[in-house]
Amino acid sequence: MVKSIYKSILAVLVSVGVSFAADVVGPKGDVRSTTVNDFMPHQNSAKEFNENWNYQFVFDNGTRAVVGYSTLYVPNSGKKVACELSFWNFKGKSYTVGRQYPPERLVVDKAKATLDIKGEYKMEGKPGKGHHVYFTADKDAKYFLDLTFDSAEPGKVPGDGVWTIGNNKFGQYIHVPYGRVSGRIGYNEDTLTVKGYVYMDQTWQTAQATDIAARVINVSTNSRNPIFAGRTVITTDGKFSGYTLYNAGEGYKVVMPKGVEDEGNTYNGKKFPKGDLKISWNDESVPALKFNVAKPYQKASFLDKIDSWVARQAIKLATGGEIFYYRGRSDGSHEKKIDWIITGVK
Repeated sequence: MVKSIYKSILAVLVSVGVSFAADVVGPKGDVRSTTVNDFMPHQNSAKEFNENWNYQFVFDNGTRAVVGYSTLYVPNSGKKVACELSFWNFKGKSYTVGRQYPPERLVVDKAKATLDIKGEYKMEGKPGKGHHVYFTADKDAKYFLDLTFDSAEPGKVPGDGVWTIGNNKFGQYIHVPYGRVSGRIGYNEDTLTVKGYVYMDQTWQTAQATDIAARVINVSTNSRNPIFAGRTVITTDGKFSGYTLYNAGEGYKVVMPKGVEDEGNTYNGKKFPKGDLKISWNDESVPALKFNVAKPYQKASFLDKIDSWVARQAIKLATGGEIFYYRGRSDGSHEKKIDWIITGVK
């Protein structure tokens, strides 16, 4: 039972879907702009189907926020909708909250391109200029986030955005590779007025990821040009899925990972990388991206979100480790700062 619960949880964190030692077939069709249909929840009959909307906010004052909305299947509990928010360096401290609700709490309005959970968690409008993200939770403490996109670079996706991996499907849509946001964030009685940049994407999958996703590397850039923004997924058998957008001033290119090195050696994702990462792409006209991950700003444990001490210990015993997000910022080889999140088991 513990292992099945762990699989559902890690699927939300990793946001990929593949089958063990399976062939990977990329999306069908030409590169296109993302649409409202891409942003709306996708329908699939797979029992363990799950979907994830992911926001990474980096504010000018040095504070960061990661927001996630999800639909997922929890063994022995059925379908759920979930919301999570993590602050880093909020007046020098870090905080995390996660909530789950019955699926009927999610209200979808396609005409307004809006997803609403209880009126307390909202994504309003097609991702782009004017898009609004709202999050308020009261669980041991009060959390608040109310941000509007002031500008946004156009989202792109390769074809249908769907990878076929064995018998499973995995979809990814980069809605906003780079945008500027403004608004307010709060913890308990402290509220900050903030401005900064955002990366936003969306993924769905037809299966849990625990047995096949060794490591996931998310990157975004603190400038619209040049830019790298996207995700690289390394499966347990060394294959890749996911894509990244690159723009050096001549328009956006969709590139897919071809290889990853850590300190000059092939990186298989079995452990967290130790130093200089290098990601090469299927498009040889796009330079490899290099950045150092030796000194994360934050090592956030998934177990911090688990209330039960017994459940935390059982999950660690069943998985042989602990799930972490390593989050940081480094100088990128494209002469801009790279903000990165690496997720996996330690």
